[in-house]
This record gives sequence, structure tokens and C-alpha cells, in this order.
Amino acid sequence: MKIIHAFWFLLIGILLMSGCEMFDVHPYDGDIKGKRDINISNIQRIEEEMRDKDTIRYALISDSQRWYDELDDFVDFANNRDDLDFIVHTGDLTDFGVTKEFLLQRDILEGLHRPYVALIGNHDVLANGDDIFRIVFGPLNFSFIAGRTKFVCLNTNALESDYSNPIPDFSFIQAQRDADKDKFDQTVFVMHAKPTSEQFNNNVKDVFQYSINLFPNLLYANHGHDHRYQNEDIFNDGIYYYGTPNIGKRQFLLFTITKNSYTHETISF
Repeated sequence: MKIIHAFWFLLIGILLMSGCEMFDVHPYDGDIKGKRDINISNIQRIEEEMRDKDTIRYALISDSQRWYDELDDFVDFANNRDDLDFIVHTGDLTDFGVTKEFLLQRDILEGLHRPYVALIGNHDVLANGDDIFRIVFGPLNFSFIAGRTKFVCLNTNALESDYSNPIPDFSFIQAQRDADKDKFDQTVFVMHAKPTSEQFNNNVKDVFQYSINLFPNLLYANHGHDHRYQNEDIFNDGIYYYGTPNIGKRQFLLFTITKNSYTHETISF
């Protein structure tokens, strides 16, 4: 029996020392393999390709955390269209902020032929998901310019926050109003949770409305989180908040922006 026990201990020791790839890492492990800083590199591509374009067209998707097959089908569908300039994912790539969830979603989205950016959702900030998001995608607040339109993309998931950082970040918003002001003359805001959502810090919603309306020619705002199509003038100021269905419904919103104007439609796939 002692010989048998010694054999099994030896076998386990060999596996632990030389077979590490046989075991999953901790679900919240931050040792990310594969592509990183995706938003940063894709924003550079979007801005280069869209420079001076009069018309831009993008797909708005969201909340793909449980629908891997449907997200994969969306990628195939999008790749078979010739009218998309880029794709915006408004967050909730994961259910639990787990590293493997982020990487599985990333690997599916990396199949897109057109550049994409992803925002952080309230599920994505669970545990240390915000740290994983920063590694894989980049900063939680970011912006880019497509044609003459500036997209300001915000973390609005205040409910899941410890308030060590302001959410939404008004310093970031103010800085974006002045940054590259000669390169854009109209604006779109993008977020995961809209004002009036349980995730949004509605103590500051009126200040938020005031702040974003200071931007040149604010066209509208995009969001996800509610898992259904929405079209609301939340503050009765003429600025509509468009929410896109979750990807499990096999739908997304298609926006076309021209100078001082835009259209949108719901696309099923």
C-alpha cells in the first residue's frame, strides 16, 4: 500500500510541476493571454478610416454576456454587410466579471472584419472585472472621433462602484468638451446604463444633462442594460436616448450619421 501511495503522490507532483496547462487559472486571474488594449488600437483605426467622411454608419450592440452563439452569429452577419464602418458594444460582456468570460467574448468579437469598441457594463465591474476590462479593452472612459462626430463613451455603473472614482466622471466629460475641439462639430454620448436606471447615480442626473448639453450639436445618446429597444427623450430637451436589445434577441440598432442629422433602424439577424 505504501508503494501505491508513493506512486500517486509522485504522479500528482509531476502533474503539478509539468502539467500546469491542464488546470484552469483562478476565474478572476489577471494574467491575460492574447490581444490587449483593443479599444485603443481600434479607435486609431476608426479615426484614420473615418477621417473627413461625410456619412458614417455603425452597429450598436449590447448585453452579450449569456449569448455566445448569438454573438457569433452577429459577427457572421456583420461581416456579410458592406455598409458598416464600425461596431459599438455598450457593455455587459460578462455575467460575473470572470476572466474567461471576457476572453471568450473578446475572441468572438475579434472575428469582426470592421473595428469595434466595447464599454464596461455593470456585470463587467463585478469582483475585479474592471481591472480585467482595463487590460483587455482599455480605460473605462474614452472617446473617439469618426468623421466630424465625437463619441464620448462613459462608465455609468455607479451602483456597483465603491465611489473611489467618480461615476460618471465629470472631469473626463469636461475635458472631452475642449479636447480636439477643432476636429468635431457634433457629438454622441454612449453609456451602458442611462440616466433614470437603477445603476446610474441619479443624484447627479440633472448635472449630467447640463454637462452633456454643453457639447457642440449633441445629436443623441446610446445605451444598453435594459435588454430591449428604447427611444426616450428622458429630460424633455430634444435629446433622445436609444437603447439596443440584448444580442440574445438577435437584434441590433443601425445608426447613420450625416452633418446635423441621423437616422436609426432595428436590424434582425
